[in-house]
Amino acid sequence: MITWLHDDTPFPPITRAQDGLLAAGGNLSVERLLAAYQRGIFPWFNEGQPILWWSPDPRMILLPAAFKISKSLRKTLRGTHYEVRTDSAFEAVMRACAQPRHGQAGTWIHEEMIRAYLQLHHMGIAHSVETWVDGKLVGGLYGVGIGRMFYGESMFSVARDASKIALAHLSAQLQRWHFGMIDCQMNTPHLASLGAHEIPRAEFMQRLQELVNYATPSVENLLAVENSLAGENSWSGKWRFDDELIR
Repeated sequence: MITWLHDDTPFPPITRAQDGLLAAGGNLSVERLLAAYQRGIFPWFNEGQPILWWSPDPRMILLPAAFKISKSLRKTLRGTHYEVRTDSAFEAVMRACAQPRHGQAGTWIHEEMIRAYLQLHHMGIAHSVETWVDGKLVGGLYGVGIGRMFYGESMFSVARDASKIALAHLSAQLQRWHFGMIDCQMNTPHLASLGAHEIPRAEFMQRLQELVNYATPSVENLLAVENSLAGENSWSGKWRFDDELIR
């Protein structure tokens, strides 16, 4: 039986999830979302539905060092026609991700979700990685960073390889910063083609509990590390792809 959450109801043990669905109800407060992510739970529901909380088994993950770069993407990454920025257009990235995909009637990224993740973004917890060409946002992704764990939420692209460029940069930066995993939530052929794979939920949770308990790096600390390694900015700013990581 699915647990119904009130605002002060704690999450049940994730082993109670049925086909990945753990609970319904509650709210999307910052406190609730942080409690969810730290327990391997995420919200996913359509507009008009109650909030649905998920913890699938198995879990799709991408190790930052395992991102697969095809020959064509490698050539694109070495180009100079694009620019990658972080956290410069978070809401625009979410709204672009919310656009219906081919063959889909609607989207799960609706106004309630956008408001909730904007709160996380303003607190420095949710981040966007953006691909720009000629001053136009053409692709990107957003997600949540806690400790040394990054939870990918969604990505979009209106130009060839634009979302892959963003994910390549994210993977490279997270590898530098010793992040352990990117949570991809559900298995899709697209994610698998980029190097993501499934692991049992128990293994995911074992890794997660270690990673989220690292102190979340501050902007100042990330800036110091990034300056020492590559002379680039931290979460906020522009990134240049490190060619050493794609050879």
